[in-house]
Amino acid sequence: MTIYQPQSSAAASKPQRDSAYKTALAQFDRAAQILGLESGLYEILRAPRRELTVNFPVKMDNGEIRCFTGYRVHHNTARGPTKGGIRYSPQVDLEEVRALAMWMTWKCAVVNIPYGGAKGGVVVDPKQLSLRELEALTRRYTTEITPLISPEGDIPAPDMGTNPQVMAWIMDTYSMHRGYSVPAIVTGKPLNIGGSAGRFEATGRGIMFTVREAYRTFGWSFDGIRIAIQGFGNVGSITAQTAHEMGCKVIAVSDIGGGIYNPHGIDIPKLRRFMKEHRSVTEFPEGDRITNAELLTLQCDVLVPAATENQITADNAAQVRARMIAEGANGPTTPEADEILLENNVVVIPDILCNAGGVVVSYFEWVQSLQQLFWEEEDVMHRLERIMVRSFHDVYETALRMDIDLRTAALVLGIGRVAEATRTRGLYP
Repeated sequence: MTIYQPQSSAAASKPQRDSAYKTALAQFDRAAQILGLESGLYEILRAPRRELTVNFPVKMDNGEIRCFTGYRVHHNTARGPTKGGIRYSPQVDLEEVRALAMWMTWKCAVVNIPYGGAKGGVVVDPKQLSLRELEALTRRYTTEITPLISPEGDIPAPDMGTNPQVMAWIMDTYSMHRGYSVPAIVTGKPLNIGGSAGRFEATGRGIMFTVREAYRTFGWSFDGIRIAIQGFGNVGSITAQTAHEMGCKVIAVSDIGGGIYNPHGIDIPKLRRFMKEHRSVTEFPEGDRITNAELLTLQCDVLVPAATENQITADNAAQVRARMIAEGANGPTTPEADEILLENNVVVIPDILCNAGGVVVSYFEWVQSLQQLFWEEEDVMHRLERIMVRSFHDVYETALRMDIDLRTAALVLGIGRVAEATRTRGLYP
């Protein structure tokens, strides 16, 4: 049996640009070497199964025709249908979508739900479109990717720049093509068309369930811990709200325009009400203005990067003063930064574990949509907490047994489960 060796692999030696995908591949290579993956299995798991790039026209409000580019990538289907969000962002490219799809594969395996990983995106700034233009773009993009999506094969969800309304348009478009309603085609949709109670809050709450369990496991006091959160969108704001409800002190938050810092704690419910009428947290008067870069280096107990990829790098990792990093975003820490954080004894709860609450409750929503039998929010949250706690201990025990850090343990656990499923299924034909 040939064992994968990074230095001799043609795929590993192929130059990669500095991107989220480069980070994802580097993480995979490290875990693959620890697992001793056969060379053939290594090649299967490292590459996306299929990729679709689409270019499509949309008629704007002024009558102009504009063309947009979109993507949908399926990384792996060994454990079940693919699952992953759709991102609307000017920075989206195929490499980013590949990385996000790969991370979704490992994430679903880490929390042990029967999905593979997928991701989608459109190169667009949704804030620059009218509501009608956004709907037209969504419906046309849905039509373009219809050959890849289905309730049995690939189920999209919201991500950066998309929301429950976008999911409703996707569901309606797909249903019009089929001639009947297909609520299970997407998750993260509004409650009145088959969404799940607790889905909007799931990622943020899952982050705090995981942080609390980590503190309990390490024997650390959780009461009144100081938390700094980069990003105040869906994930960041719900994380802040949940932390506040758990008795934590949120001392700093930020968004794309910058952040605010209050060492005595920010009134999160008041800030969330404030944000319904204002564009940036920097306008909130009860704190000192700071930059996103400054937030990452604040003295705190838990740092939650909940914005975008590659925020903690070799350039700033040594300045991180948090006791723990809980990754709310996908890929916020580069491999080089990981090495520095490990040397400085900073505990990192990796993204594929920490922010998996969203896909867990998406799975619940998919099951409910297929059965047309809906659960109460209390039941959803209880099931979510149970899975996040169990998954943390699965990762922690792997780290102890193999004497590796939590990120590597999560990757070894997730990749190992996908590898096992691939071996069991065999090769076709």
